[in-house]
Amino acid sequence: MRRFVCGMVVALMVMAGMVLVAQAATEGDAKAMVEKAVVFWKANGKDKAIAEFNNPKGQFVKGDLYIHAHDFNGILIANGGNTKIVGMNFLDIKDASGKFFVKEQMEVAKTKGSGWVSYMWTNPATKKVQQKMAWVQRVEGENVFIGCGFWK
Repeated sequence: MRRFVCGMVVALMVMAGMVLVAQAATEGDAKAMVEKAVVFWKANGKDKAIAEFNNPKGQFVKGDLYIHAHDFNGILIANGGNTKIVGMNFLDIKDASGKFFVKEQMEVAKTKGSGWVSYMWTNPATKKVQQKMAWVQRVEGENVFIGCGFWK
C-alpha cells in the first residue's frame, strides 16, 4: 500500500510539473497578444484600448502575459500587470544589468516597426532577476508602441 501511495504522489507531482510547463508563456504567445492588441487599438480607438489593456481581468492579461504600452516620450500609458505604475516615465529606467530597455524598445518600434528586446527583470513569481523577452510593435499613425514579454 505504501508503494502505491508513493507512486501516486510521484505521478501527481509529474503531472503538476507538466501542467506548469504547459502553461508557461512562449514567444509566440507574447507576439500574438501584441498583434491582437494592435488590431484592437485600430478597431476601437485609443481610449477603449487603454482601458482594456489596463483591465487585469480583461482579454489582454493571461497568466504572466500582459500588454504594456508606452508613448514615444517614455510614459507608460497601459500595463495590465501593474496599473499602479501607469503614468510613470520609463525612459531612463534601467534593467538589472544597467540597460535602458524601454529606450531600446522604443527604438526598435520607431525604426523597425516591431521586434524583440531582451532585458533582465525581477520575476514576481520567483522573486529572482531573470531574462525577459518582449515583442514590441508600433501602432501605425500613433505616437505609441505596444509590448508583451515572457520569461525565458
